[in-house]
This record gives sequence, C-alpha cells and structure tokens, in this order.
Amino acid sequence: MRIITWNIALDRMASAPFQSITHALLLLMHGTEMKSSRSALPKATALPPSYHSFFSFPTHKTGYSGVGVYTRPTPLSADDRLSSTRDVDPTSAPLDVDAQVLDSEGRTLILDFGLFVLVNVYCPSDSASQADPERDAERFRFKMAFHQLLKERVRQLVHLQGREVVVVGDLNACADVIDHAEGALIEARGEGGFWEYEPRKWLRDWLVDSSLAVGGGCLVDVVRKFWPERKAMYTCWNTKMSARASNYGSRIDYILVTPGLLPWIKAADIQPDVKGSDHCPVYIDLHDQITLESGVFVKLADVLGNPEPGAEPPRLAAKFWEEHRQRGVDTFFGKAGAKQVVALKKDSPVAEMKAPSASPPEDTPKRERDILQSSSSSSSCLPIAAKSPSPASTAKRKQNGPTPSSSNSKRPKNGQPTLASFFGSKSASASQSSVTHSSESTIDSDYQLALALSAAESEPSSSPPNPHTARAWTTILAPLEPPRCSVHDEPAKVMTVNKPGPNRGKTFFVCSRPVGPGYDRGRAERLREEVDPRWKCDFFRWAADVRAEMVRKEKDK
Repeated sequence: MRIITWNIALDRMASAPFQSITHALLLLMHGTEMKSSRSALPKATALPPSYHSFFSFPTHKTGYSGVGVYTRPTPLSADDRLSSTRDVDPTSAPLDVDAQVLDSEGRTLILDFGLFVLVNVYCPSDSASQADPERDAERFRFKMAFHQLLKERVRQLVHLQGREVVVVGDLNACADVIDHAEGALIEARGEGGFWEYEPRKWLRDWLVDSSLAVGGGCLVDVVRKFWPERKAMYTCWNTKMSARASNYGSRIDYILVTPGLLPWIKAADIQPDVKGSDHCPVYIDLHDQITLESGVFVKLADVLGNPEPGAEPPRLAAKFWEEHRQRGVDTFFGKAGAKQVVALKKDSPVAEMKAPSASPPEDTPKRERDILQSSSSSSSCLPIAAKSPSPASTAKRKQNGPTPSSSNSKRPKNGQPTLASFFGSKSASASQSSVTHSSESTIDSDYQLALALSAAESEPSSSPPNPHTARAWTTILAPLEPPRCSVHDEPAKVMTVNKPGPNRGKTFFVCSRPVGPGYDRGRAERLREEVDPRWKCDFFRWAADVRAEMVRKEKDK
C-alpha cells in the first residue's frame, strides 16, 4: 500500500490523473489555492470512483486553504478539528489564539484506520509581506499557536491513548540544514543561525531521531531515515522565479510516523518529476504483511480500516453531502407523469377547443365573405410591399378561376392564421416607403462625408514630412530588444508585474540566469561575500526605460 501526500490546488484535481495513482490506497491533498467551497467543488473531484473522500474547508475565507483525503480503506472515524483535545498537558503554555479560531481555516483532517491514526495537516505559512508588519506578526502568532495545538493533539493520541500516528502534509518548516537551499549560508552567519527560526526548532524537537532535539520527540522523519545523507531533496520551489529548473527549493512536505510503525515501512521517497504544483508528491510504501518479534504473522488488510465488508464511511465523507445527493431535473419527469398528461389532453375540455378559423362565419353575406377570403389569401401569399388587390379585381379573378398562388398553397380549411395575415398592406407600404427614404438620406450623408474627406486629403500639405519624426515612430513601434545584464553580459529576460498595485501589467527585465544558493538578491538582502556569480544577478530595468533610451539614441543619430 502507498500513502501519498501532495500539496496541490483541489480545483485542479478534476484533471488529476487518478488512473496513474490507482496503486495508492491513501492519497492526501492539501489545497493552498483551492478557490472553491464545498458547494462549488465539482462532483468529479469530490467523488472520484473507487475512493472515499473527506474534505475540510475554511469556515470564513474561501479559496484560502483546505485539505482533502482520498482513501480506499474505510476509516473507522473522521474529524476535521484539532480542538477536540480533552486533557491538555498542564506543563504546556496556553494558546495565544483561540482553538476554534485555529480550526476555522480548514487545515486538518484526522482519520482513524485502526492500525494508525492519520493526521493530515496543512500548517500556516508566515510569508512576510513587509507591507503590513502588524499583520505579519499576527500571522506568525497564529502559526506558532497552530503548531502547539497540533503537537498537543498528537501527544494525546500517542501517550494518553497509546495509538500509532502518521502525520502527513505541508508543515511549512524545514527539519534540518540540508532541507533548505540556503541552509549552509544561513548557518554560516552565526547568531543563532539556521535554528533561530522558531518553526524549525519546533519541528526539530518533534522528531525522535534528531540529534539536536530538545524535550524528546515522538515522531520519525521516514523519508530522511531512508535517505540520511541525500542533499537537495526538496519538495517545494518558487515557480515564479523558475527555481524548480535549478532545484533551488526547500523540503517542507513530510510523512512522520511513530516508531512502532517502522516495521511496516518498505520504502519512502519524493517524486520531483511529477508536475502540476509548486510542490511535489511525497510517499511511503507499506508491506502487505509482516512478522512481528513474537513470531505472529500479520496481514495489512486485516488490521487496516473497517473490517466489516461494505461498511459505510464516517458521516464526514463527501458522499453524504447534500450537494451531491440532489436529484437531477430529469428525475421529475417519469413515465407516470407522461400518462397523466396524455389523459388530460384526451378528457379535458381543452382538447375540444379549436384554433381560430381564418375564414369568416357562415352568416356573413356571400359577396362580403368572398372579399374577406380573397383579401386574406392575397395578404398571406404576396410580398409585404405589394399593394392590396381591389374588390373588383378579386371578384374578376374568382370568376376566371383560382390564381396560381392560391392553387399551389394547400392551406388547411380551418388552419391557424399565419403571422403575416395580421399585417395589412398599408402598413407594409408605409414601412417600405420609410426604409427607402431612410436609405436615401443615409446615402446622401455618406456621400457628402466622402466628398469632404477626399477634398481634405487632396489639399497639399503645409509642410514636408519630418524624417526624424518618422524614424522616431519606427523606433517606438519596433520590437523591444532585451538589454544585457551588467554582470554576465547576457540578454535579460522580460517579465510582467502581476501583483495588484500601481505597477500591475508593467513589464521589466531581469537577469535570465536561474536562481541558486548565493544568487544576488540585492545588497539589502544579500551580503557581497555570499554572492555566487554563477547564478542570477540583481540586474533590473523597467521596459519603459529601455524603450525611452532606444528613442533617445535614435534621435541623437
């Protein structure tokens, strides 16, 4: 069995290749850009075939965070809150943020599979915007309180209930120096170095096999245990900087297990070649069967999930959502309803009603009836613009026999009158006259305008064309040639500002080399002795400035 954790936007899961991950019995998704709510989640994403699915959504701000679990084994229970803790450790510090507020962002799913309790979590980030220091401090306080509540919930499961636990997800922290592309540079600066950052110390102290752990951890970093010396094993990259191409990233996605589960683990690794997100999947493989130290032979299928065949999943499952239990519109129109409609048409007095007849009543005088019938027939067969026939000519045509038009049109005797029969000839003639007059007036005005324009164009120019002006316009409309960066003397790369603000939509040029450890982020963020010239330099120029310089050079020629 394989357990996969992957930070991918849930609104992309409709196109995710479920066929290629059919070997995964547990698939964990973390939606950082879900852009969806429970009611808006597509059914194909919410209920994929052969999987039970569970989701946790933010209660207030949609499209901000959220987690999901797809599983084939049926869990025994499911919860979407960390605040379900009962016995809080008296030695732990009180939370700086209310527990219900911490659960309001839909960051946790806890599923009991018998063999272990799965904790699927998406820890908050603390991306400093530098535009609102007060909000940055508030989010960091939220992040650390969330970490504290998560650690307390796992402690209760392990020490108070004696359960085995698997913690998976995006923890938004690095467990070691080699898990960060800038780790060595950060550590070399001293003054606390790499471990000065509180979330890193929190994760380090949570691990049982960390040589730097303080306070005794209870979880094992499985992937690192299988690859203890492997460097650049990153799971997250800044795709806006094309950092994935040069593998300039960090390892912040983990699968952590209690030591009692290690005999079940067969393999563990990352999948950096799988695209679709700025994160890559992380997985562990479990043995189908093991032999315990006591000599007892145990199959995974016997200890995982609900043992009852065909058992229903917990009520938190997406299959119980009202959004996907509603009947379609077609279910309201069955065969019984159709029979009832037919009977109504047969027996109802409405069925005896006839369409209004086009012919006049029988009690109308014969000559007047002939005139009305001839007028109706002519108005329905002749063009709208034709004149109405006179009564005398109508009578004469009736004596000589039916007209070709009336003989060819086989109208039913009592048929419903056509739409054309409601419009008389006078209104048609008036309409034709109006259209003709309007067309003539339009032609006259267009003709006069054309004469005026041709006269204006035929006038001799007051001054000869300026060659410098023409050359300047040519320079302005010409494609912009990329400038060369100042360090590597290579053509720069054009980019566009997408961040909301006054510069949104503007283009600029930066160094085209990829980022890497020690790339030049500017004197304000990078010490000169740390700069590695092999990577991207700090070259920057607005495209408008490059264009203005081109025009100025052309003007000076």
